[in-house]
Amino acid sequence: MRYGPMFGPDITFLGVERCDLGDAESFAGADVVIVGAPFDGGTSNRPGARFGPMALRQACYLAHDGSRPSLALRVDPLRDLKVLDAGDVECYSGDIETSIRDIEEAVHTISASGAMPLVLGGDHTIALPDARGVARHHGFGRISMIHFDAHADTGEIEFGHLYGHGQPMRRLIESEAIRGDRFLQIGLRGYWPGPETLDWMAGQDMRSYEMTEIVERGLTECLTEAFAIATDECDGVFLSVDIDVCDPAHAPGTGTPEPGGLSARQLLDAVRRICYELPVVGMEVVEVAPPYDHAEITAYLGNRVILEALSAIARRREVAAGGEPWDPRKPLLAGRHPVPPTTEGL
Repeated sequence: MRYGPMFGPDITFLGVERCDLGDAESFAGADVVIVGAPFDGGTSNRPGARFGPMALRQACYLAHDGSRPSLALRVDPLRDLKVLDAGDVECYSGDIETSIRDIEEAVHTISASGAMPLVLGGDHTIALPDARGVARHHGFGRISMIHFDAHADTGEIEFGHLYGHGQPMRRLIESEAIRGDRFLQIGLRGYWPGPETLDWMAGQDMRSYEMTEIVERGLTECLTEAFAIATDECDGVFLSVDIDVCDPAHAPGTGTPEPGGLSARQLLDAVRRICYELPVVGMEVVEVAPPYDHAEITAYLGNRVILEALSAIARRREVAAGGEPWDPRKPLLAGRHPVPPTTEGL
């Protein structure tokens, strides 16, 4: 394995300190370790997600100074947490099995150290090694998956291969790293998969929230239901965010866009809520493909997904240490007409 930049400049995520996964002392005591998985050899449509880690690290108009105070959550996640960047795992697109193996080893190394691995993809093939690497530490069957995506990614064989970005969730369940009945999918839509694959998914007791259900019931209600399932008989949650869960108007830079998805606002609010309310033990952001990204819209969204997650984790820890619970209704500045505090409905 090689850690460092594979594509683009030698930078860390918004200027956080570096670490070396070959030197355990360099990431001792870390809360979160970021690692890039610039692999897009599993794409069935447009490649380009190999450039995702580079784009996610640098997509910000503010100084790359290792600090990002959150207006909503009143924390600075890059300082309140010890967040380090290990660089990229060397991923050769023509060797999918070696790339999967090396990514899994990197993620397991981070997880076993006590830090949360945060993986920058890459296409969704990497969900297999990412979640399996975390499960190797926490125990197979002991973590659940919350999976934001337009696509189920539960295919059997694609172009004659078992591995690819349309199959990682099936491979995960087959490996028993994650139980099918603790697998929650949010944002599915479109015209794939077909009946045979859906029958397989039903046989695993998967819970998939298609967009029409989300629109009819509301995202808040669907998430609340998913949270109850995700935390039942599991010790932690792995959060997988495929950026194509959002409508292409909000995330055009992705390999397999599907109209009719979540808005950027919905995704950010959902990720924030998940990481504030649930014990997230691993996370990935995948399928950001800069070659198709107009004005860096998708890269900026992906960058903010990461920051929302880290901010929520930081505030969750603050509350656990005796701090004041977060109230989203509390105004940033009340001026001369303060809003009465309320926790109704929280």
